[in-house]
Amino acid sequence: MIVWDVALRSRANLPPDKVRVLRPDITPDGRLKANISGKRVTIFDVPSGRLLHTLSGHDDRVRSVAFSPDGRLLASGSDDNKVKIWEVASGRLLHTLSGHGDWVRSVAFSPDGRLLASGSDDGTVKIWGPA
Repeated sequence: MIVWDVALRSRANLPPDKVRVLRPDITPDGRLKANISGKRVTIFDVPSGRLLHTLSGHDDRVRSVAFSPDGRLLASGSDDNKVKIWEVASGRLLHTLSGHGDWVRSVAFSPDGRLLASGSDDGTVKIWGPA
């Protein structure tokens, strides 16, 4: 996978995952990238292309990932109807948020990082306080 730095007109080559890469996200500073790969999420250092963490913990396919605005947290939403919050620096699972009745299709942090929204096939949007 290739990530382009438009301002610098340069690119970084990232190693491919074994499964299709869907809905990746990049930290606001552009240094880290999260890929979805089946039930896993991988976090790469963009400049070096080095794999930093493989996050495992979902029981079904991950559908969406989002970094917090400060890049400290990563949220993931899955077909297991759960949202997970991870500490980016360590790759440690901090919270598992349950409450959706169907697949979680999307996750997004508010601009200040204090809230997390998750959208589900159950027809609901839930607002969480992840910090």
